Amino acid sequence: MIDGVATDSSSTPSNEKPRRARRTRMTGAERRQQLLEIGRTLFAERGFEATSVEEIAAKAGVSKPVVYEHFGGKEGLYAVVVDREMRRLLDMVTSSLTAGHPRELCEQAAFALLDYIEEYTDGFRILVRDSPIPQSTGSFASLISDIATQVEDILGREFKRRGFDPKLAPLYAQALVGMVALTGQWWLDVRRPKKAEVAAHLVNLAWHGLDGLEAKPRLIGRRKS
Repeated sequence: MIDGVATDSSSTPSNEKPRRARRTRMTGAERRQQLLEIGRTLFAERGFEATSVEEIAAKAGVSKPVVYEHFGGKEGLYAVVVDREMRRLLDMVTSSLTAGHPRELCEQAAFALLDYIEEYTDGFRILVRDSPIPQSTGSFASLISDIATQVEDILGREFKRRGFDPKLAPLYAQALVGMVALTGQWWLDVRRPKKAEVAAHLVNLAWHGLDGLEAKPRLIGRRKS
């Protein structure tokens, strides 16, 4: 007690600095994932050219050499981001094709792409941009070709059943998947009409052709939204 005032012996002396809370150090895998997420967001917002290594590093709270250590530079980071998105979309389309009826398979493929656009908008924005490094990451066109290959087998079986030339299945597969992909790019910005209605109209055109269009297209599968 000093001058009648009680003192707290546990208080920090004035000449001693308070200890700083220890920062949890990220593992290499955690840091890599953080950089991928930051890069994905920036590439979607600004594109490859407008995004800098400095900005990626600053948002991650690290120095530029850390980005180079994990990816070798901006190009390497971009390549990994694009590859992951391409695999995600292809997996979503492939795993969606479970129905037996060809028309419902078309519905499932349309829904898969629209689901990806809705759930992974940043990824889709990255994919539809022209890739500055196509030799290492492929392109949206090559991804569409991969998806069309999945659809090609379905169309080939249907062509045989109807007595059509199955050799034309690849052509129709490219046309159908390309139609859905381009419509998806448009729907990305307008988001109207609702997803199920977009899918119904896409399948309406694909299934009936212009001569047989239904006035009010319907979905025959169990999924309605």
